[in-house]
Amino acid sequence: MQVILMIPMLLFAVIAHEVAHGYIAYRCGDPTAKQAGRLTFNPLPHIDMFGTLIFPAILLLSSSPFLIGWAKPVPVNPAYFRNPARDHLWVSLAGACTNLLLALVCTILLGVIILFTGTTGGALGIMFRYGVTINVILAVFNLLPIPPLDGSWVLYHLLPPNLAQSYRRLFPYGFIILIVLLMTGVLSRIISPIYMIIMQFLQGLLQFML
Repeated sequence: MQVILMIPMLLFAVIAHEVAHGYIAYRCGDPTAKQAGRLTFNPLPHIDMFGTLIFPAILLLSSSPFLIGWAKPVPVNPAYFRNPARDHLWVSLAGACTNLLLALVCTILLGVIILFTGTTGGALGIMFRYGVTINVILAVFNLLPIPPLDGSWVLYHLLPPNLAQSYRRLFPYGFIILIVLLMTGVLSRIISPIYMIIMQFLQGLLQFML
């Protein structure tokens, strides 16, 4: 039952993340994602066989303390941007900001359900709790400055040009670095403190509503 309630929230979270990237890119002058049919919440164009299906299934079967996944990245062509550095920065931030907004919305909806029903909300309440957790994890994870995560492009555009070029040399090795950090448990230790700070804020908001 928990898996049944968890999967739709994860699927919606990763799709919203990618749609946000594509929409902001479109607003900045890049029609690539729109032309590819990726500015839609229909899950079929967004499904990545490994990131959307296999990897979350492995985490569930291994009783992982967290659930994470990803959708197929939307195509972005910075050559269309009116201000390439600024626009690429906004596009990179869009996904994580959308996940944080969804976590906030899920918190508020959970509070409304508890206020009106006087209970924890049953299955719907559980779904919204998962929605909060999954979206916060996705936001924190994607903002890590490790290629190919969104945070790597955010840091790249914030660094002075000489440091940015030096940092760019790490990009081909980013996925290897990410896997090593994941397998050694370092990734969890990096994510946990930031995750807890955001969750404490949202928990405080929920308590304030009640």
